[in-house]
Amino acid sequence: MQRVERSIRVSAPVSKVYDYWRDFQNFPRFMEHVEEVRLLDGDGTLSHWKFKGPLGTKAEFDARLTSDKPNKEIAWNSTEGSIQTSGAVTFTELNDNTQVHVVMQWADPPAGAVGEAVSRLLQDPDKMLEEDLQRFKDIVEGRVGSGLSR
Repeated sequence: MQRVERSIRVSAPVSKVYDYWRDFQNFPRFMEHVEEVRLLDGDGTLSHWKFKGPLGTKAEFDARLTSDKPNKEIAWNSTEGSIQTSGAVTFTELNDNTQVHVVMQWADPPAGAVGEAVSRLLQDPDKMLEEDLQRFKDIVEGRVGSGLSR
């Protein structure tokens, strides 16, 4: 399994930060490789994600929330039969600011070590998450309008 972990401080109340993150349809606005998120149930605990990868590759998976504690934590796992991924986001209130901490894990790419080496050459997951979190911060703090242009 590969793992990436990053934190960022957002100058906004925890409720605003949590609410923006919890609306998964916002993700294409700040996560560069997320093309679309569709909710598959009424309460938003099951969702379908479409990603674009290097060299025009595409990936899709369904995810189910495993934890949803308002203003505290959101965690998920992919459903059986799709790409193996899991993660958690914690929100820590710091006066009028919020610390956002993200941990994501996913199964090694096809072709074992060779596939992983090629994947890392094409993209750096740590840098990608860092840039995505910076866009998230900029949007929530009102520094940019709607985020990424598509």
